[in-house]
Amino acid sequence: PGNCWAFKGHQGQVVIRLPARVYLTAITVQHITKDASPSGTIISAPKDIAVFVSLLGTSGGALALVGDREEETLLGMFSYSVEKDPIQTFLLKNMLLPRAFSQVKLLVKSNWGNPWYTCIYRVKIHGK
Repeated sequence: PGNCWAFKGHQGQVVIRLPARVYLTAITVQHITKDASPSGTIISAPKDIAVFVSLLGTSGGALALVGDREEETLLGMFSYSVEKDPIQTFLLKNMLLPRAFSQVKLLVKSNWGNPWYTCIYRVKIHGK
């Protein structure tokens, strides 16, 4: 407990650069259990999560910007449940984009009630 990627507030994002181009199939998010938490709560766990890839940044660069906006495609929106297993896997909608990507953006839109910070313990990207 406590060895997590924590960010201020209830919203945050991270771009994950993959070691190779991957045909994305799923994403796994992990948090600790209530039993493992010193406070007995896990309100710092992420709740609503969106996963994006860049349509323009497929050559290995950063997420591409066009003007002031990023050209991204949403591969899925998910809700991490604090009542389920602490390791949860969500299938991505990559059927419309039958190509490999080198980066994934994870956008946490809310958490389970902690106003000061949100914690993520592990993110796994699945694919071929």
